[in-house]
Amino acid sequence: MSRIAAALGDGAVIAKRNLIKIKRVPDILIFVLISPIMFVLLFAYVFGGSIDIPGGSYREFLIAGIFAQTVVFGATFTGVGLADDMQKGIINRFRSLPMSRAAVVVGRTASDVVYNVLSLIIMALSGLVVGWRIHNGFASALAAFGLLLLFAYAISWIMAFVGLIVPSVEVINNAGFMVIFPLTFVANTFVPSQNLPTPLRVFAEWNPVSAVTQAAREGFGNLPVGTPEPTGWALESPVLYTLIWTLVIIAIFAPLSVRRYRTMAHRR
Repeated sequence: MSRIAAALGDGAVIAKRNLIKIKRVPDILIFVLISPIMFVLLFAYVFGGSIDIPGGSYREFLIAGIFAQTVVFGATFTGVGLADDMQKGIINRFRSLPMSRAAVVVGRTASDVVYNVLSLIIMALSGLVVGWRIHNGFASALAAFGLLLLFAYAISWIMAFVGLIVPSVEVINNAGFMVIFPLTFVANTFVPSQNLPTPLRVFAEWNPVSAVTQAAREGFGNLPVGTPEPTGWALESPVLYTLIWTLVIIAIFAPLSVRRYRTMAHRR
């Protein structure tokens, strides 16, 4: 328990350091705030007129997908941040301090939750402007936001592991784009999964991004009247399926990331 307490305490200090960094590098905050607005406006006004959602509004259907895509992409900040700290030698300084070996990755993933919270706030406000509404009440909406953040937190552990293996900001950006882009688009994020060709539809129905999007839509009350019932278990029980993926990812990649950091520290 003392090791866990030390990791959490030292991780909180690292998380605070990462957040203070925003003042010195305001470009990070600008990207966090402007990018969600751009996505909402782009899809709402450019694609909104060409995609028909029977019995409902495409803008309401869209917002949960934008939420899911943005927080998953936001998880790449973890890998980029670790790679940047390694390139600049800051990680070497951390290794010389009497602190928990898990603190750096714990603090990095925790601080990126704050970035995603800011993104969700900005996207929600932008969604309200373009016509998105919550129909299931505050408690359900809050649970939906919490599930989105929890899933993004799990993805950030994957990116932390990748960032420690490939300590290059450029490579992390490219790798994140190549993996996360198809994962978020071959899903029900922007179009109903039943509209996709059969191979893509099957993949989309079991894609965890589809599940967290479906769960968010149900939480916000944004499923149009007459929407066909999901055919796969993953979308029939999206909250449970998302939680399973979240727990599995954290259980695998959190220990791997901490072990990778400890191995690097031992070698140095």
